[in-house]
Formats: sequence, C-alpha cells, structure tokens
Amino acid sequence: MQTVLVAGGAGYVGSHCCLALAEAGFRPVVFDDLSNGHREHVQWGPFEAGDIRDRARLDAVFAAHRPVAVLHFAARIEVGESVKNPGAFFDNNVGGTITLIEAARRAGVNALVFSSTCATFGDPVILPMPETHPQAPLNPYGRSKLMVEQALADYDRYVGFRSAVMRYFNAAGADPQGRIGEWHEPETHAIPLAIQVALGQRPHFTIFGDDYDTRDGTAVRDYVHVLDLADAHVSALRRLLSGGASESYNLGTGAGTTVRELVDGVGRAVGQALPVQVAGRRPGDAPVLVGDNAKAREQLGWRPSRDLDAILSSAWRWHQAQALAGR
Repeated sequence: MQTVLVAGGAGYVGSHCCLALAEAGFRPVVFDDLSNGHREHVQWGPFEAGDIRDRARLDAVFAAHRPVAVLHFAARIEVGESVKNPGAFFDNNVGGTITLIEAARRAGVNALVFSSTCATFGDPVILPMPETHPQAPLNPYGRSKLMVEQALADYDRYVGFRSAVMRYFNAAGADPQGRIGEWHEPETHAIPLAIQVALGQRPHFTIFGDDYDTRDGTAVRDYVHVLDLADAHVSALRRLLSGGASESYNLGTGAGTTVRELVDGVGRAVGQALPVQVAGRRPGDAPVLVGDNAKAREQLGWRPSRDLDAILSSAWRWHQAQALAGR
C-alpha cells in the first residue's frame, strides 16, 4: 500500500480526499496544525501534528512515513482576512508551501497535488472559465495561490518536480454517510449559512445583490460536490505516479446555480422555505463564476457525478447531525 502525505488533511476538502484515497487503496498520513482542521476528521490513517513552515518537523514526518507523493491543502483561505492581513497569507500559503516542497524533494518525493482556486483568475472574461483564462487575482488570498502555481511551474521547468494544480470553484456537500462534512469557524460559506437559518441558528439568509445581469438577478456560482473533487485528486495523483507531466485543471461542473436557486434548493432539502433578506452587492463579487472542466474530462476521465440536490441533502444531514450533537 502506497503512503501519501496529506498536508491540511484534517480540513474540509482534505479530509474528504483522505476518504477517497483510502477507498482507492492508498494510506493517507495527515499532517495538520489543526488551526482550521479538526482532529475528529482524521479517520483513514495516521495523524501527525505540525506546521508546513516547520522544516525539521516535516523532515521527521517524511522520514517516518516515506510517502510517494504529497497532497497539499494546508492554507489560509478567508478572502476578507487576506485583505486585512496579507502578510500572514503570503507567509503560510507561499512560504509554507515552499518549505513543504523542499522537504518533499529532500525525501526524494517528486509529485505534489496542489489545492488551488478559481480566485487566481479574478473577474471572468470567458465563460465557462478554461485553464487558459487570464489570471488576475482580486485579493491576497487568490494572489498567494497564484504565486504557488507560478513557483510550481518553475520547480517543474528547472528541477523536474512535477505537480497537478487543482483549481476549485465552490466545494460543497458532505460524506453521505455523515462521517465528515463542512465545518468552518467562523462559517462564511453559502450552503452552511443557509442551513444554519433552517436550524434556527440565524434569523435569515442574506442575498448580496439581486440586480446582476443573470437569469434571476442574483450571482451565479459553480457548486461541486466535495467527493467529486476528491475523485479528481485521486485521478491526478495516479497520473503523476504513472509519470504524467505537470498540469493544471479547473474543477467545476460547467453549469452554474444562482443564489436564489441555491436557497430554494436548501429549502427543498430541509422541507421549509427560508427567510431571506436582500442587501447590496459586495465589492469584488463577480456576477458569474463557472468552470470549464473539459481538460479534466479529457486527461483525468473526471466528470462530477453528484448534482445540486445530492450536495444539499448530504450537507443538510451533516449539519443537522452536528446540531443534534451540540456542535
């Protein structure tokens, strides 16, 4: 059984990828400082506490487990916080990633799957957005991810360190068996916020802007089930391990959901309409963000298989169970 080091594997996407890795026959070793992740989500392999900026700790973990590759999810992710404290994002997301790459190279590991984001693109000029879309991030979070992408390109070009860059659109949903799910503190993502309204934890759901040039006036986003994202990571990992070249992939469905459609969908999942308030547009919010997944289909054989209703029903079951458990 091949071992894979999963940096940030106690977080939302990382933990679901550990589940997919285990089901695919790999042994995931989670390396996480638990600043955003949860120890309870480490269920499919060993846990190693540590910070990706800690060279000595990384060297010890690589030596102990001898992984064949790295999946890298460890990052600061809150866009608003990146504007307030950009240095922390560049320190962790960029500096930490370089430290992780160098530790991998010292251990003889030559393959990394990187968790990136559509935020590297900035405002859309082509829809759906292909991998060749211009990259002009609007905030330090997106720029930190772009800087890592550029560094990975140089690592490949000059020292042969290969990578797969996975640009997510909107990760959503949960393990249908309810073992793990989306758990952020504080919560800022649309689906959990809407479910909190259904659970009585918030008075209403706020729609920011209903005057966009879209089919119902609200913004359009591309929601992808987190387990579909996990499947793509496993496919990209296998491709690298078989000698595949470095590549970047946009992981979207190719179709979008408006905010009103999302709220209506959550209402169907929970069995009640949600109270909604409309506020003004937020600065920096694009009207439409939808990904073109043609390259991932062609090279990875990847197609998202879980629709919006599956996303919302799995998310509802997860959050309902967490509420009953008092979390």
